[in-house]
Amino acid sequence: MAQFSGGEEMVSGESGSTYLSAIETAETYFPEQKRLVQRLFYANEAFHSMCEDLAAAAQALAHVERLPETVREARRLEYAGLVDALLKEMGEAIAQSKIVVLRRSTQTGPKPL
Repeated sequence: MAQFSGGEEMVSGESGSTYLSAIETAETYFPEQKRLVQRLFYANEAFHSMCEDLAAAAQALAHVERLPETVREARRLEYAGLVDALLKEMGEAIAQSKIVVLRRSTQTGPKPL
């Protein structure tokens, strides 16, 4: 659950539907990486958490017009900044997951048959 300044908390709905909307939100922002997003969502707890936070922040941003006029612009900037920061962090996680580490064999000489 993400907490934002001003004491508002973003609470997700039922866990099954929350997971679906979180992964769908991430796929919307990274359409060329759908399979990788899905793999990371289920295999990487930190990435999974970022997806949930992104879904909550994007939803809050989409509904910012419902807020009182006195806080609306501040919240819009806050939520937009959070979405941008999460997208950057998720993009880095996606890029890191594409790196293949090649290790050299410690054996010298021909490989045994």
